[in-house]
Amino acid sequence: MSGSEAAGAVEISENAVKRISAILSKEPAGAVFRVGVNGGGCSGFQYSFAVDPAPGAGDLLVEREGAKLVVDETSLPYLQGARIDFVDDLLGQAFRIENPNASSSCGCGVSFSI
Repeated sequence: MSGSEAAGAVEISENAVKRISAILSKEPAGAVFRVGVNGGGCSGFQYSFAVDPAPGAGDLLVEREGAKLVVDETSLPYLQGARIDFVDDLLGQAFRIENPNASSSCGCGVSFSI
């Protein structure tokens, strides 16, 4: 599924675009930044972040200004309409997800419940 097929499914902030592009610049051509949802964490679900050599079959691919982000089919319903940001503040550097599907999240922002 391409980004145009699922426009608005997942949004990437300008800060996240810059950080993802910086991460992928050190990877082989074709590499993508993967965001997923797994069971676990203190609230029931947790976000995962990884670099993969290429998108998988059925992945949603979101491209913006050279940043390539993918979400697998299983995680997509949990991330539908989410905004992925990258923050660099006094608490440190981290990807943060503003997820309209989450009914609550933990203090660290890594896990959530629906």
